[in-house]
Amino acid sequence: LHTTLSLNPRPEKKALWLDCGIHAREWISPSLGFYGHNADITAVFDAVDVYVLPVLNPDGYRFTWTNNRMWRKNRSPSPDKRCVGVDLNRNFDANWCTEGASSAPCSEIYCGAFPESEPETQALANFLRSNKDQLRGYVSVHSYSQMLLFPYSCSREQAANHGELVRTKAGAKAGAKAGAKYGAGASTIYLAPGGSDDWAYNLGIKYSFTFELQDTGRYGFLLPPSHIAKAYNKHIQNVYN
Repeated sequence: LHTTLSLNPRPEKKALWLDCGIHAREWISPSLGFYGHNADITAVFDAVDVYVLPVLNPDGYRFTWTNNRMWRKNRSPSPDKRCVGVDLNRNFDANWCTEGASSAPCSEIYCGAFPESEPETQALANFLRSNKDQLRGYVSVHSYSQMLLFPYSCSREQAANHGELVRTKAGAKAGAKAGAKYGAGASTIYLAPGGSDDWAYNLGIKYSFTFELQDTGRYGFLLPPSHIAKAYNKHIQNVYN
């Protein structure tokens, strides 16, 4: 991951990209990426390639198992030697390091030295750039708060196809079945510049979503394992339908 994503797209097929674990402490996200067992969605693979990156932030994720369960960023060295790490979901070139991000290396929302300064974000961006003509959808899986968000989070501007995204079947079903909030990121939750979903949208992938999985605060990032399958069935399968 730190240099390249070596996948083999089939250009004759449409594709959906799904990544998990961009924030290290959001354990349900990589768990969902590895889970992926649901009979209702198997037929989709006849028509669509689905690329799943279960852990986008492997160094940070490992650190949550060994040192600090609530660690969010990656583990890159910092200009401020007291601090470590960049928030990978503030490191993409989408209104990079404006309101909602921080240029302070010790901040949990530190945007990095420049857009795509981190090997993880650079590898993902390079893959999406190389395969943007095949990709029809982009999904980034986070937790928690039980929301389904679409562009923009990096500004209060409306996406060009805002009306279509509001009406999309994925959003309607997710909201109806999971009780999730649904809408543009900036107006639904908060400003978050430099995010992967907005960057993918600006690249030309017009169906770009961020899932914030369970729950709404009872367990937060410490969701019990028994809830993982429930979250998968309530949220992710709606994208494929």
